[in-house]
Amino acid sequence: MSRLIILDGGMGRELKRMGAPFSQPLWSAQGFIDAGAEIITVNSYACVPFHLGETLYQAKGAALAEQAAVIAKKVTQNAKQTVLVAVSLPPAFGSYRADFFQSDRAFTILDTLYKAQDEYVDIWIGETISNIEEARVMASVLKNSNKPCYYAFTLSDEVSEQATLRSGELVSDAILALLEYKIAGIFFNCSIPEVIEQALRDTNRVLKQQNKHVDLGAFANGFTPIASDYKANEGSQGYRDLSPAEYVAFAKQWHSLGATIIGGCCGIGPEFIAALVKWKSDIKAI
Repeated sequence: MSRLIILDGGMGRELKRMGAPFSQPLWSAQGFIDAGAEIITVNSYACVPFHLGETLYQAKGAALAEQAAVIAKKVTQNAKQTVLVAVSLPPAFGSYRADFFQSDRAFTILDTLYKAQDEYVDIWIGETISNIEEARVMASVLKNSNKPCYYAFTLSDEVSEQATLRSGELVSDAILALLEYKIAGIFFNCSIPEVIEQALRDTNRVLKQQNKHVDLGAFANGFTPIASDYKANEGSQGYRDLSPAEYVAFAKQWHSLGATIIGGCCGIGPEFIAALVKWKSDIKAI
């Protein structure tokens, strides 16, 4: 059985459950350290003009991103376990919408986030990537970092014989494109759990063909399937009835296919992470 590292889960919904002030499009941060997470993600996902608005982004975008990274770093200092701080490079023009992507503008926005946070973090995650060009831009932004850099693709929420990105591009083609860069690993995130198995299978096939090895990971969401014309900030996506036990069953499947970094995305709260941690401890006890 290969090693296993537990990532944190979704932040916004958990803070809303706790009664924190919450409204779209602004989000807040909450580490999942008490549940046993070994990697927490800086909550700077919304520090882009799409969410903040152009005026607030220009005035405070970089400062808010830096502050989020500093807070995350401080939180880890009191943790019982060793906890790494990850920063995500988010979609610059809203989640899931490959058709909104603009390469030049995205590079400028993401490079600002990179420069504001790199000194405070342990690893980078290019997150919720919906098309191949977006992955290339993120890799270009991160090329000068000396931190491990991971890339997380969001998948079409339709089970098929070949996994596809939200753009309709094949996962296998996306992996080939990323292998041109220096990468630490490939993840799949913010997709329904059912589609991640095929994505991992397709990734393993490409890695074997190319004689490459990188870390694999997965952090699915608790959403109902997301429509292709999804409009961020115009309401909340519906959640499904998914239990921690059911999520762990998916995680076991991903782990058997080589995923060594597993956590949760939107709607996957601390109780899910605690269940993953218990599963990990059960593995170690065998």
